[in-house]
This record gives sequence, structure tokens and C-alpha cells, in this order.
Amino acid sequence: MRMTRIDWILLPVLVGVLAGIVVGSFLLAGFLGLGVLGLLVGFMAQRIELEKDGAVSNVMTTSLYAQQFKVREGMSRAEKAEHRAETNALLRWLFVAKVISAGLVILGFGLFFLFQLD
Repeated sequence: MRMTRIDWILLPVLVGVLAGIVVGSFLLAGFLGLGVLGLLVGFMAQRIELEKDGAVSNVMTTSLYAQQFKVREGMSRAEKAEHRAETNALLRWLFVAKVISAGLVILGFGLFFLFQLD
């Protein structure tokens, strides 16, 4: 998970956009908005993690899943290693997204309920 030069250049832009989204959701809906934003990020990260090996959870995708399985069986050792490395890199970033999601959910809903009880 080494960051390249372009990653370091784009990191402040990404942080600024994400901060704008968080502040916008707070201004729009308060702490409840932060909690809902956290749930949305968490659901998206979980769905991406579920589909890391191919299409899942739909009756229409059974043939697609079988095709993906056949292709994966026909891969060379180098291709399998590359796929495994890409999956591991994806899972590292998804872990970061899930931690941020959990923080937003705890912060948003926790402070919402804290201030509602007063």
C-alpha cells in the first residue's frame, strides 16, 4: 500500500472533498446526517468487499459467476498471484473506509441521541 507521487499530490484534494461532504451533511441534517453518511459509506464498503471475487447475490448472475470461476481456474500462477495482490490492496483500503464509517456512525448517532436526551 505504498503511495506514489500522484497519490500524495491528490491526497489534499481528496481530504478536502471528503471534509466538504462531511460538513455539508452535518449542516444539512445535523448529527443524524453524519450517522446516515457513515451507514452509507459502510454499506458501500461492505458490498464492494462481498463482490471482490465476482458477482454475487442475484439470480441473473449465476452464469456470470460460473464464467468467472472458469476463468479463474484457467489463470496461471502469476495471474493468480496478481489477482491476490490486487484483492489484498483493495481490502486494505476497504478497512480504512469501514473504520471511517464506524467513526461517523458512532459520532453521528451517539451525539444525536446524547443531545436528544437533554
